[in-house]
Amino acid sequence: MDGTHLPRSFDRARSSNHTIGAEYDGEGTNFALFSDHAERVELVLFDDSGTHQTFSADLPDMAGGIWHGYLRGVGPGTRYGYRVHGPWAPEEGHRFNPAKLLLDPNAREISGDLIWDDALFGYVIGQDDLTRDARDSAPFMPKSVVSDPTFDWEADRALCHPWEQTVIYEAHLRGLTMLHPDVPEAARGTFSGLGSDAVIAHLKDLGVTTVELLPVHAFVQDRHLLQKGLRNYWGYNTLSFFAPHAAYLRTGQVREMKAAIKRLHAAGIEVILDVVYNHTAEGNEQGPTLSFRGIDNASYYMLMPERRYCYDPTGTGNGLDLAHPMVMRMVLDSLRYWVQAMHVDGFRFDLASTLGRGPTGFDQRAAFFATVLQDPVLSRVKLIAEPWDIGTGGYQLGGFPWPFREWNDKCRDDLRKFWRGDQGMVPRLSQRLAGSPVQFDHSHRPATSSVNFIAAHDGFTLWDLLSYDAPRNAANGEDGADGHGANYSDSMGVEGETDDADLTARRLRRAKAMLATLVLSQGVPMVQAGDEFGRSQDGNNNAYCQDNDISWLHWDRMRHELVAALRDLLAFRAGAGESLAHPRFGRDDDEGRPKLRWLHPRGEGMSEADWQDEALHLLGLELDHPQRGRILMLFNAAGDAEFALPAGDWQHVIDTAADPVSCDATFAGTLFLPRQSVQVLLSRL
Repeated sequence: MDGTHLPRSFDRARSSNHTIGAEYDGEGTNFALFSDHAERVELVLFDDSGTHQTFSADLPDMAGGIWHGYLRGVGPGTRYGYRVHGPWAPEEGHRFNPAKLLLDPNAREISGDLIWDDALFGYVIGQDDLTRDARDSAPFMPKSVVSDPTFDWEADRALCHPWEQTVIYEAHLRGLTMLHPDVPEAARGTFSGLGSDAVIAHLKDLGVTTVELLPVHAFVQDRHLLQKGLRNYWGYNTLSFFAPHAAYLRTGQVREMKAAIKRLHAAGIEVILDVVYNHTAEGNEQGPTLSFRGIDNASYYMLMPERRYCYDPTGTGNGLDLAHPMVMRMVLDSLRYWVQAMHVDGFRFDLASTLGRGPTGFDQRAAFFATVLQDPVLSRVKLIAEPWDIGTGGYQLGGFPWPFREWNDKCRDDLRKFWRGDQGMVPRLSQRLAGSPVQFDHSHRPATSSVNFIAAHDGFTLWDLLSYDAPRNAANGEDGADGHGANYSDSMGVEGETDDADLTARRLRRAKAMLATLVLSQGVPMVQAGDEFGRSQDGNNNAYCQDNDISWLHWDRMRHELVAALRDLLAFRAGAGESLAHPRFGRDDDEGRPKLRWLHPRGEGMSEADWQDEALHLLGLELDHPQRGRILMLFNAAGDAEFALPAGDWQHVIDTAADPVSCDATFAGTLFLPRQSVQVLLSRL
């Protein structure tokens, strides 16, 4: 905005508190900010570089704690921020400091990087947090940007793939394309790269229906990581719940994200965002003052009875207070914005137990869940919970209300243990194959409540599960003390990569068997990006700070046999629209009769003694499918064996010990089962 068109005063007749944020209407912009305890709110405008202040004035009106004002002639691209005036009384929870320029929590775009400096802190670094710091933080702060809402979506709309047909591909936006040879170099690591022909072609070929992106909300690079030469790669350090991370926009404009989503939708692929509404980048009371803390610390954050201190159920220092109606409104406005304005198809909620915390702990009837369930927009999109946090009673697998689905870490751990050869895992395997009914078969919840996975961003990759007995996290600079300790991995005798062709072949065979077990289980399968071609992180199971080739996908190292195996497995699961997934855990829809039959290698039903046989490492599952007939699945985690088939002729369609895994042969009587493999057979009888 050049100096010749600077606003002179607010147009109070057009000012509105109906929508919070900066809303451009074609003639000017309405600015609105919630702060219940502020004494006045000062709007500051900057030039296009974000370095020189061009305008400053108090928002003229306030109602219900929403301060607002309308400026004619101010439009898209305008850089702005707030200085909020109020009491400095940390013991009462108030940390107002007008020396600190604050980001608009509802900004749709953000420009510039956060430059770490002690002036970003509301108190004097080196003293306690009670002494107010008077230095101006504006030179070190990114700026909020008035966004242009126009975009030609044409006929684009949410895809709403049925859960029974959903296959999730968890990916990091940047890491997915940074090393992709067929993505233009300038587009790598951005939404332009995500929407490229090369990425979409791979996802379509694989059979993926839904991409789940690690956080793309604007986030902060942690000071302590930068000091160690590292970066916050995963992005679970949210600064803004409405603006995409600026580094992911090659053009710097939000329309680039819209264009990528539009292209993915045209290819039939949904987009889910991993979102972090449990805490923010400001940390605890000793953290910086960047936005929420300076706007109204006592409203936005959960505080201890001693109001000076933050309540911390997440391990990150602070927690958003969703019990406050205006904080709840901000979160819901954010979710609806991503669905309605950005055409996102759903969300995965990080540490979602925090969102259900009330005065007595986790409550599945908490206000957040109840509000989402009755919301006409949000109740229709995909909702996935990470069903835990670190607070007391935080582990809540199976405890979330419909229509939430949940990450199933029991499935992750049991599949790893079964294929590693642990004793007594056959009963546990049967639970996971059936959709984990102990956890989910209640309260009218379907089997698709379970999001099944073997590996995700937090932990070993699939290939590293088969290559390392213990994490190799030295590169994280924490003396190897970070990351999961219970990985249930197995190097098969040699740590790391090897030139031993036989060992590599054994790892590949087990990887295919594990992927087959995931795909054939009831529930919703989720595959971590790169696991389809044997991606390694060199044994790092906590690569949150590795924005480099440790975490990036090496497309030139693709194991094509593994890619082809997953493609064929997913095609079999989809079955020309007749998915294997069953909403009622394999029970008959009308009479509740079992449609799953568990078989011993003798060909007989499993007896109680068989279930108690800890040395058994082979299990058969016969599924009566309404369209495909009888489907027999055999899971052999031991050596070569034989299985007595049920009566009749059986068409052999999947053999994970072979390349390709798809096959077509007819058997009757006894079937030879190669070691460490999954077999699938069909019968119309």
